[in-house]
Amino acid sequence: MRLEGGAMRRHGFHDGAAYAEMHQKPREKTMPRHKSPLPSRRQFLKAASLKAVSLAATAAAVPAFGVRRALAARYPERPIRIIVPFAPAGPTDIMARILGQNLGIALSGNVIVENRSGAGGNIGIGYTAHAEADGYTLLVTSSAYVVNPSLYATVPYDPFKDFAPIAELGTSPNAIMIDPKLGINSIAELIARVKAKPDAFNYASPGAGTTPHLSGELLKIVGGIEITHVPFSAAGPAIQALLGGTTQLAVTALPPAIPYIENGSIKALAVTGARRWVDLPDVPTMIELGYTDFIADTFQAFLAPAKTPPDIVARLSAKSVEVMKKPEIVEQLRINGFEVIANGSDGLRQRIVTEVPKWHDVIAKAGIKPV
Repeated sequence: MRLEGGAMRRHGFHDGAAYAEMHQKPREKTMPRHKSPLPSRRQFLKAASLKAVSLAATAAAVPAFGVRRALAARYPERPIRIIVPFAPAGPTDIMARILGQNLGIALSGNVIVENRSGAGGNIGIGYTAHAEADGYTLLVTSSAYVVNPSLYATVPYDPFKDFAPIAELGTSPNAIMIDPKLGINSIAELIARVKAKPDAFNYASPGAGTTPHLSGELLKIVGGIEITHVPFSAAGPAIQALLGGTTQLAVTALPPAIPYIENGSIKALAVTGARRWVDLPDVPTMIELGYTDFIADTFQAFLAPAKTPPDIVARLSAKSVEVMKKPEIVEQLRINGFEVIANGSDGLRQRIVTEVPKWHDVIAKAGIKPV
Protein backbone atom coordinates (compact mmCIF):
# COMPACT_ATOMS: atom_id res chain seq x y z
CA MET A 1 0.00 0.00 0.00
CA ARG A 2 1.38 3.35 -0.92
CA LEU A 3 0.73 6.51 1.07
CA GLU A 4 1.31 9.96 -0.09
CA GLY A 5 3.90 11.97 1.82
CA GLY A 6 1.27 13.98 3.65
CA ALA A 7 -0.37 10.86 5.04
CA MET A 8 2.97 9.40 6.24
CA ARG A 9 3.85 12.64 7.98
CA ARG A 10 0.48 12.70 9.78
CA HIS A 11 1.39 9.33 11.27
CA GLY A 12 4.84 10.43 12.33
CA PHE A 13 6.86 8.83 9.50
CA HIS A 14 9.03 10.58 7.00
CA ASP A 15 9.74 7.68 4.67
CA GLY A 16 7.66 4.80 3.39
CA ALA A 17 10.03 2.04 4.62
CA ALA A 18 9.61 2.95 8.28
CA TYR A 19 5.83 3.01 7.88
CA ALA A 20 5.80 -0.38 6.15
CA GLU A 21 8.10 -1.87 8.77
CA MET A 22 5.71 -0.87 11.53
CA HIS A 23 2.84 -2.67 9.89
CA GLN A 24 4.90 -5.77 9.17
CA LYS A 25 6.17 -6.33 12.75
CA PRO A 26 3.70 -7.77 15.25
CA ARG A 27 2.87 -5.47 18.15
CA GLU A 28 4.29 -6.33 21.52
CA LYS A 29 1.77 -7.12 24.22
CA THR A 30 1.32 -4.26 26.66
CA MET A 31 1.14 -4.68 30.42
CA PRO A 32 -2.37 -4.64 31.83
CA ARG A 33 -3.48 -1.25 33.10
CA HIS A 34 -3.67 -0.80 36.85
CA LYS A 35 -7.30 -0.97 38.02
CA SER A 36 -8.32 2.16 39.94
CA PRO A 37 -9.93 1.59 43.36
CA LEU A 38 -12.47 4.34 42.49
CA PRO A 39 -15.54 3.52 40.40
CA SER A 40 -15.78 4.80 36.90
CA ARG A 41 -18.28 7.52 36.08
CA ARG A 42 -20.57 4.95 34.48
CA GLN A 43 -20.35 2.71 37.54
CA PHE A 44 -21.00 5.65 39.85
CA LEU A 45 -24.11 6.73 37.95
CA LYS A 46 -25.40 3.16 37.83
CA ALA A 47 -24.90 2.69 41.58
CA ALA A 48 -26.55 6.03 42.33
CA SER A 49 -29.54 5.08 40.18
CA LEU A 50 -29.92 1.72 41.92
CA LYS A 51 -29.74 3.41 45.33
CA ALA A 52 -32.43 5.90 44.36
CA VAL A 53 -34.71 3.06 43.24
CA SER A 54 -34.01 1.21 46.48
CA LEU A 55 -34.83 4.27 48.60
CA ALA A 56 -38.05 4.85 46.67
CA ALA A 57 -39.07 1.24 47.17
CA THR A 58 -38.28 1.48 50.87
CA ALA A 59 -40.33 4.66 51.24
CA ALA A 60 -43.24 3.05 49.43
CA ALA A 61 -43.01 0.09 51.75
CA VAL A 62 -43.22 2.19 54.93
CA PRO A 63 -46.51 1.24 56.61
CA ALA A 64 -49.30 3.78 56.10
CA PHE A 65 -49.91 3.96 59.83
CA GLY A 66 -46.49 5.58 60.25
CA VAL A 67 -47.56 8.49 58.08
CA ARG A 68 -50.95 8.66 59.79
CA ARG A 69 -49.34 8.73 63.22
CA ALA A 70 -47.12 11.60 62.13
CA LEU A 71 -50.20 13.52 60.96
CA ALA A 72 -52.08 12.73 64.16
CA ALA A 73 -49.16 13.88 66.29
CA ARG A 74 -49.31 17.34 64.68
CA TYR A 75 -53.13 17.48 64.62
CA PRO A 76 -54.71 20.00 64.72
CA GLU A 77 -52.57 22.49 62.80
CA ARG A 78 -55.50 24.74 61.86
CA PRO A 79 -59.09 25.36 63.08
CA ILE A 80 -61.49 22.42 63.13
CA ARG A 81 -65.05 22.92 61.85
CA ILE A 82 -67.97 21.09 63.44
CA ILE A 83 -70.94 21.09 61.06
CA VAL A 84 -74.38 21.18 62.72
CA PRO A 85 -77.13 20.25 60.23
CA PHE A 86 -79.79 22.26 62.10
CA ALA A 87 -80.49 25.88 62.96
CA PRO A 88 -78.69 27.70 65.81
CA ALA A 89 -79.99 27.45 69.40
CA GLY A 90 -81.55 24.01 68.97
CA PRO A 91 -80.52 20.97 71.04
CA THR A 92 -77.89 19.74 68.57
CA ASP A 93 -76.41 23.20 68.24
CA ILE A 94 -76.19 23.53 72.03
CA MET A 95 -74.45 20.16 72.29
CA ALA A 96 -71.99 21.02 69.49
CA ARG A 97 -71.03 24.36 71.03
CA ILE A 98 -70.46 22.92 74.51
CA LEU A 99 -68.41 20.10 73.00
CA GLY A 100 -66.52 22.36 70.60
CA GLN A 101 -65.45 24.89 73.19
CA ASN A 102 -64.07 22.22 75.52
CA LEU A 103 -62.65 19.98 72.80
CA GLY A 104 -60.64 22.91 71.46
CA ILE A 105 -59.04 23.32 74.88
CA ALA A 106 -58.33 19.57 75.15
CA LEU A 107 -56.67 19.51 71.71
CA SER A 108 -54.83 22.83 72.20
CA GLY A 109 -56.55 24.03 69.05
CA ASN A 110 -59.50 26.03 67.80
CA VAL A 111 -62.94 24.54 67.07
CA ILE A 112 -65.59 26.45 65.12
CA VAL A 113 -69.28 25.46 64.91
CA GLU A 114 -70.94 26.03 61.54
CA ASN A 115 -74.70 25.59 60.97
CA ARG A 116 -75.82 24.12 57.62
CA SER A 117 -79.51 23.44 58.13
CA GLY A 118 -82.23 22.24 55.78
CA ALA A 119 -84.06 19.13 54.55
CA GLY A 120 -84.39 17.65 58.03
CA GLY A 121 -80.62 17.66 58.50
CA ASN A 122 -79.77 16.10 55.14
CA ILE A 123 -78.01 19.16 53.75
CA GLY A 124 -75.46 19.43 56.54
CA ILE A 125 -74.97 15.67 56.86
CA GLY A 126 -74.44 15.30 53.11
CA TYR A 127 -72.03 18.24 53.02
CA THR A 128 -69.86 16.68 55.72
CA ALA A 129 -70.01 13.21 54.15
CA HIS A 130 -68.33 14.58 51.03
CA ALA A 131 -65.90 16.98 52.73
CA GLU A 132 -62.16 16.36 52.68
CA ALA A 133 -61.39 13.55 55.11
CA ASP A 134 -58.52 15.24 56.93
CA GLY A 135 -59.99 15.68 60.40
CA TYR A 136 -60.81 19.36 59.95
CA THR A 137 -64.49 18.99 58.95
CA LEU A 138 -66.56 17.00 61.45
CA LEU A 139 -70.26 16.50 62.20
CA VAL A 140 -72.43 16.69 65.30
CA THR A 141 -75.93 15.50 64.48
CA SER A 142 -79.03 14.09 66.12
CA SER A 143 -81.06 10.91 65.67
CA ALA A 144 -82.04 12.32 62.27
CA TYR A 145 -78.89 10.57 61.07
CA VAL A 146 -80.47 7.13 61.62
CA VAL A 147 -84.07 8.12 60.85
CA ASN A 148 -83.67 10.03 57.56
CA PRO A 149 -82.57 7.06 55.40
CA SER A 150 -86.05 5.59 55.92
CA LEU A 151 -87.97 8.86 56.09
CA TYR A 152 -86.72 10.25 52.76
CA ALA A 153 -86.76 8.58 49.35
CA THR A 154 -83.11 9.58 48.88
CA VAL A 155 -80.48 10.95 51.24
CA PRO A 156 -77.02 12.30 50.33
CA TYR A 157 -75.15 9.86 52.56
CA ASP A 158 -74.89 6.21 53.53
CA PRO A 159 -75.14 5.95 57.34
CA PHE A 160 -72.91 2.85 57.39
CA LYS A 161 -70.25 3.73 54.81
CA ASP A 162 -69.82 7.51 54.60
CA PHE A 163 -68.80 8.29 58.18
CA ALA A 164 -66.34 7.15 60.82
CA PRO A 165 -68.03 7.18 64.26
CA ILE A 166 -66.17 9.27 66.85
CA ALA A 167 -68.45 9.23 69.91
CA GLU A 168 -72.02 9.03 71.12
CA LEU A 169 -72.23 12.22 73.15
CA GLY A 170 -75.54 12.30 74.95
CA THR A 171 -79.24 11.70 74.76
CA SER A 172 -82.51 13.38 75.62
CA PRO A 173 -85.65 11.31 76.24
CA ASN A 174 -89.08 12.12 74.92
CA ALA A 175 -92.13 12.33 77.16
CA ILE A 176 -95.66 11.03 76.58
CA MET A 177 -97.92 13.64 78.20
CA ILE A 178 -101.62 14.12 78.67
CA ASP A 179 -104.12 16.74 79.80
CA PRO A 180 -104.55 16.01 83.54
CA LYS A 181 -108.26 16.94 83.36
CA LEU A 182 -108.85 13.64 81.51
CA GLY A 183 -108.15 11.72 84.72
CA ILE A 184 -105.79 9.25 83.03
CA ASN A 185 -102.90 8.24 85.26
CA SER A 186 -101.00 5.56 83.33
CA ILE A 187 -100.16 4.28 79.87
CA ALA A 188 -102.41 1.27 80.48
CA GLU A 189 -105.37 3.57 81.26
CA LEU A 190 -104.59 5.67 78.20
CA ILE A 191 -104.62 2.63 75.90
CA ALA A 192 -107.89 1.39 77.38
CA ARG A 193 -109.54 4.80 76.99
CA VAL A 194 -108.36 5.23 73.40
CA LYS A 195 -109.62 1.78 72.46
CA ALA A 196 -113.01 2.67 73.96
CA LYS A 197 -113.19 6.07 72.23
CA PRO A 198 -110.70 6.09 69.35
CA ASP A 199 -112.08 9.26 67.76
CA ALA A 200 -111.72 11.31 70.92
CA PHE A 201 -107.92 11.45 70.97
CA ASN A 202 -105.14 13.04 68.97
CA TYR A 203 -101.55 13.89 69.81
CA ALA A 204 -99.21 16.78 69.11
CA SER A 205 -95.54 16.50 68.14
CA PRO A 206 -92.78 18.92 67.11
CA GLY A 207 -93.06 17.78 63.51
CA ALA A 208 -93.29 14.83 61.13
CA GLY A 209 -90.27 12.57 61.24
CA THR A 210 -88.95 13.80 64.56
CA THR A 211 -88.22 11.23 67.26
CA PRO A 212 -91.22 12.49 69.33
CA HIS A 213 -93.46 11.85 66.32
CA LEU A 214 -91.97 8.38 65.89
CA SER A 215 -92.33 7.76 69.64
CA GLY A 216 -96.05 8.46 69.24
CA GLU A 217 -96.24 6.07 66.30
CA LEU A 218 -94.38 3.42 68.27
CA LEU A 219 -96.91 3.84 71.11
CA LYS A 220 -99.70 3.21 68.61
CA ILE A 221 -97.97 0.07 67.35
CA VAL A 222 -97.22 -1.51 70.74
CA GLY A 223 -100.58 -0.48 72.19
CA GLY A 224 -102.65 -1.54 69.19
CA ILE A 225 -104.41 1.84 69.09
CA GLU A 226 -105.15 4.60 66.60
CA ILE A 227 -104.51 8.24 67.49
CA THR A 228 -104.43 11.09 64.99
CA HIS A 229 -101.08 12.85 64.71
CA VAL A 230 -101.06 16.67 64.70
CA PRO A 231 -97.59 17.98 63.74
CA PHE A 232 -96.33 21.39 64.83
CA SER A 233 -93.21 23.35 63.99
CA ALA A 234 -91.45 22.79 67.32
CA ALA A 235 -91.88 21.46 70.86
CA GLY A 236 -93.17 24.79 72.21
CA PRO A 237 -96.25 24.99 69.95
CA ALA A 238 -96.98 21.29 70.52
CA ILE A 239 -96.99 21.82 74.29
CA GLN A 240 -99.20 24.88 73.92
CA ALA A 241 -101.68 22.82 71.87
CA LEU A 242 -101.93 20.38 74.78
CA LEU A 243 -102.27 23.17 77.34
CA GLY A 244 -104.97 24.85 75.26
CA GLY A 245 -107.00 21.68 74.73
CA THR A 246 -106.38 21.49 70.98
CA THR A 247 -104.95 18.02 71.48
CA GLN A 248 -105.41 15.52 74.29
CA LEU A 249 -101.84 14.21 74.22
CA ALA A 250 -98.40 15.49 73.30
CA VAL A 251 -95.12 13.76 72.70
CA THR A 252 -92.11 16.06 72.77
CA ALA A 253 -88.54 16.14 73.96
CA LEU A 254 -88.56 16.29 77.73
CA PRO A 255 -86.62 19.50 78.55
CA PRO A 256 -89.15 22.11 77.33
CA ALA A 257 -91.99 20.23 79.04
CA ILE A 258 -90.41 19.89 82.50
CA PRO A 259 -91.69 23.23 83.92
CA TYR A 260 -95.30 22.34 82.98
CA ILE A 261 -94.97 18.83 84.39
CA GLU A 262 -93.53 20.16 87.64
CA ASN A 263 -96.34 22.72 88.13
CA GLY A 264 -99.03 20.14 87.35
CA SER A 265 -100.48 21.72 84.21
CA ILE A 266 -99.36 18.67 82.19
CA LYS A 267 -99.18 15.05 83.35
CA ALA A 268 -96.27 12.91 82.11
CA LEU A 269 -97.29 9.26 81.80
CA ALA A 270 -93.89 7.93 80.72
CA VAL A 271 -90.49 8.85 79.33
CA THR A 272 -88.98 7.02 76.40
CA GLY A 273 -85.35 6.84 77.52
CA ALA A 274 -83.46 3.88 78.94
CA ARG A 275 -83.65 5.33 82.48
CA ARG A 276 -85.91 7.62 84.49
CA TRP A 277 -85.09 11.27 84.12
CA VAL A 278 -83.16 12.58 87.11
CA ASP A 279 -85.48 15.58 87.64
CA LEU A 280 -88.67 13.47 87.31
CA PRO A 281 -87.99 10.40 89.45
CA ASP A 282 -91.68 9.46 89.69
CA VAL A 283 -92.24 9.17 85.92
CA PRO A 284 -91.58 5.60 84.69
CA THR A 285 -89.90 4.54 81.46
CA MET A 286 -91.82 2.60 78.83
CA ILE A 287 -89.47 -0.34 79.43
CA GLU A 288 -90.44 -0.39 83.11
CA LEU A 289 -94.07 -0.54 82.03
CA GLY A 290 -93.41 -3.76 80.16
CA TYR A 291 -92.78 -2.46 76.63
CA THR A 292 -89.48 -4.17 75.88
CA ASP A 293 -87.04 -2.21 73.72
CA PHE A 294 -89.24 0.92 73.76
CA ILE A 295 -86.36 3.37 73.69
CA ALA A 296 -87.07 6.38 71.50
CA ASP A 297 -84.79 9.13 72.66
CA THR A 298 -82.96 11.77 70.69
CA PHE A 299 -79.24 11.07 70.75
CA GLN A 300 -76.37 13.29 69.66
CA ALA A 301 -73.58 11.80 67.55
CA PHE A 302 -70.06 12.98 66.69
CA LEU A 303 -68.76 11.74 63.32
CA ALA A 304 -66.00 12.28 60.74
CA PRO A 305 -65.93 11.59 56.99
CA ALA A 306 -65.21 7.90 56.41
CA LYS A 307 -61.62 8.17 55.15
CA THR A 308 -60.37 10.38 57.98
CA PRO A 309 -57.05 8.92 59.25
CA PRO A 310 -57.86 6.36 61.98
CA ASP A 311 -55.31 7.82 64.39
CA ILE A 312 -57.01 11.21 64.16
CA VAL A 313 -60.43 9.59 64.72
CA ALA A 314 -59.03 7.71 67.72
CA ARG A 315 -57.61 10.91 69.20
CA LEU A 316 -60.86 12.80 68.69
CA SER A 317 -62.79 9.93 70.27
CA ALA A 318 -60.56 9.77 73.35
CA LYS A 319 -60.58 13.54 73.85
CA SER A 320 -64.32 14.00 73.32
CA VAL A 321 -65.16 11.17 75.77
CA GLU A 322 -62.74 12.71 78.27
CA VAL A 323 -64.41 16.11 77.88
CA MET A 324 -67.95 14.74 78.15
CA LYS A 325 -67.21 12.93 81.42
CA LYS A 326 -66.09 16.07 83.26
CA PRO A 327 -68.54 16.76 86.11
CA GLU A 328 -69.03 20.40 85.13
CA ILE A 329 -69.89 19.38 81.54
CA VAL A 330 -72.29 16.68 82.75
CA GLU A 331 -74.10 19.26 84.88
CA GLN A 332 -74.15 21.89 82.15
CA LEU A 333 -75.70 19.42 79.71
CA ARG A 334 -78.20 18.16 82.30
CA ILE A 335 -79.48 21.71 82.73
CA ASN A 336 -79.95 21.79 78.96
CA GLY A 337 -81.90 18.52 79.01
CA PHE A 338 -79.20 16.01 78.08
CA GLU A 339 -77.99 12.87 79.76
CA VAL A 340 -74.31 12.39 78.97
CA ILE A 341 -73.54 9.01 77.40
CA ALA A 342 -69.87 9.48 76.39
CA ASN A 343 -69.53 6.26 74.42
CA GLY A 344 -66.56 6.05 72.08
CA SER A 345 -66.44 4.96 68.44
CA ASP A 346 -67.61 1.39 69.06
CA GLY A 347 -70.60 2.51 71.12
CA LEU A 348 -71.78 4.94 68.45
CA ARG A 349 -71.20 2.40 65.68
CA GLN A 350 -73.37 -0.13 67.50
CA ARG A 351 -76.12 2.43 68.04
CA ILE A 352 -76.18 3.26 64.32
CA VAL A 353 -76.28 -0.43 63.38
CA THR A 354 -79.20 -0.96 65.77
CA GLU A 355 -81.27 2.15 65.09
CA VAL A 356 -81.25 2.43 61.30
CA PRO A 357 -83.26 -0.81 60.84
CA LYS A 358 -85.29 -0.13 63.99
CA TRP A 359 -86.67 3.16 62.68
CA HIS A 360 -87.09 1.71 59.21
CA ASP A 361 -89.38 -0.90 60.75
CA VAL A 362 -91.34 1.69 62.79
CA ILE A 363 -91.78 3.98 59.78
CA ALA A 364 -92.92 1.09 57.59
CA LYS A 365 -95.40 -0.23 60.21
CA ALA A 366 -96.76 3.29 60.81
CA GLY A 367 -97.45 3.63 57.10
CA ILE A 368 -95.29 6.77 56.77
CA LYS A 369 -94.41 7.23 53.12
CA PRO A 370 -90.87 8.46 52.32
CA VAL A 371 -90.84 12.01 50.95
